[in-house]
Amino acid sequence: MTLEEIKTAHAKLAELIAKFEAQSRTLLFPAQTICLAPGEEYAGIVLGKDGEQSHHLILLPGDKENINWNDANKWAAELDGSLPTRREQALLYSNLKEQFEGTYYWSSEYWSSEHHASGSGYAWYQGFLDGSQYGYGYKSSELRARAIRRLTILEGTL
Repeated sequence: MTLEEIKTAHAKLAELIAKFEAQSRTLLFPAQTICLAPGEEYAGIVLGKDGEQSHHLILLPGDKENINWNDANKWAAELDGSLPTRREQALLYSNLKEQFEGTYYWSSEYWSSEHHASGSGYAWYQGFLDGSQYGYGYKSSELRARAIRRLTILEGTL
């Protein structure tokens, strides 16, 4: 065996190790106490995406009916919260659907915090009867709103 053969074998082994390490991930779920105020509900963890940090999602008590998108954002801010993103609404639908009102489609639609790319007059909203998300909600339309708060999970712990 030559030194060159050993170096070649070493390079191949290093490549295999790198491929293996790229496949495996370790997620740490630290012990954390989350204090919920009266009426708040814990919805779950939203994993960070595109450089955002992961966070716990808390649904605040109360809702607003017949409110346009701008007023819904103001209302949520008054509660020290915000409207949920589309990803957060999907989690809310999965874990806390029973916390949302509505017995028919128009009465079960809730604003998200996200604008729609088609124009400044549109925003996304979600129906909580079937979980569908829609992007052509006129911001002047009157839907429902729920506010959330986020509890950031410190970087490196998840």
